[in-house]
Amino acid sequence: MARTMARSQTTALRRPRSHAQRAPATAGETLTELAYRLIEEQIVTLRLKPGDVLSEQMLSATFGIGRTPVREALQRLAQEGLVIILPRKGILVSDLNPRHQLLVLEVRRELERLLSRTGAERATKEQRQALQEIARGMDRAAKTNDDIAFMRLDREFNRLMIEAAHNSYAARSMKLLQGLSRRFWYMHYRQAADLPLCARLHANQARSIAQGKPDAAARGSDRPMDYVENFTRGTVRCEP
Repeated sequence: MARTMARSQTTALRRPRSHAQRAPATAGETLTELAYRLIEEQIVTLRLKPGDVLSEQMLSATFGIGRTPVREALQRLAQEGLVIILPRKGILVSDLNPRHQLLVLEVRRELERLLSRTGAERATKEQRQALQEIARGMDRAAKTNDDIAFMRLDREFNRLMIEAAHNSYAARSMKLLQGLSRRFWYMHYRQAADLPLCARLHANQARSIAQGKPDAAARGSDRPMDYVENFTRGTVRCEP
């Protein structure tokens, strides 16, 4: 067991990009938020794979961020189900299970419909402008089939949608589900999914929210969810 954990940790050390190559911190972003964003992206895009063993020291050295922000980021990732913290043993990247993913989508569908509708009603002028920019970025990602750009835009879109809804209770629930959904999609989309279509569906949803159309935004949230649910069910059927 000790040899397996050590080997996994060495693999994990090689996989993340160095902090010199990382995406820059955004305005007003704390070190904990930066650490969370960087580690979450590594997990979602499978540079850190299910079963990899992590450590605060390794992640701190990899990203050039202190151990306290890294520890706080890992605690948040554990709450979201992306890592498992084993006291006195280590930190594991959690496994993927398509059947569990269907349960995640069951909850996410209702939350996303609510957030889309209320976001269309309550978004500020600045949030509407940012959502329009997200939609344009999604259109570009669809044309170029750029998976990393799509994943980053999807994360930013989710953040904006949550903020625009101005509902802290729905926000807390939604944040627990996002990383699990994105990681599952990223793992399987090359075999079974259509990235340009998915990006266009998200672009349409973002525009409806930005334009203040609650009914269209709610319908717009259902279309990508229908697509992702069908895609996930197909993955379950393909399991041995």
